[in-house]
Amino acid sequence: MNKEKELEKLHQEIRNCKKYPLWKLRKNAVPGEGPVNAKIMIVGQSPGVQEDKRGRPFCGPAGKLLDELLKIAKIERKKVFITSPLKCLPQPPINRKPKKEEIEACLPWLKKQIEIINPKYFILLGEVAFSVFFPKKKLSDVRGKLIEKDGKFYFPTYHPAAGLRFPRIKKILEKDFKNLKNQITLNI
Repeated sequence: MNKEKELEKLHQEIRNCKKYPLWKLRKNAVPGEGPVNAKIMIVGQSPGVQEDKRGRPFCGPAGKLLDELLKIAKIERKKVFITSPLKCLPQPPINRKPKKEEIEACLPWLKKQIEIINPKYFILLGEVAFSVFFPKKKLSDVRGKLIEKDGKFYFPTYHPAAGLRFPRIKKILEKDFKNLKNQITLNI
């Protein structure tokens, strides 16, 4: 099976998933989107209200800020794969931080996406995404730096939703994405 068909089959399985009770309240599962040959994968936290409505990642206010940040880094959104560890909105209609058991239930989906797409770079948005890849580290200790692990590169930073709530965080995100532009170019 080719990679496109394999990814589409996986995404259909995610849309039909009933492994964890969150499926009962969702409008749409949000597998993720982007090219199957993407060199960069952006990993967020979980779908929000807008994402749940539309079945697409980062299509609400945080997505608009992410688009601005990607422009700063000179990265085209259509060339990256965007997803999250959780594929359903946590406890609709309230968007809250996912529970550990919710992430664990969905994690096999993310691992399979990574296996199929095989990106070289990961942009980890927020503590939830960061902890999936680096459970023993603190985001604040490595935020804004490119980390190499097992031949892959990880760039952890804050989640755009935090940038919407706190102007100070938005400025940090803008600075991080300026640095990201330089760091990715050096490593390609």
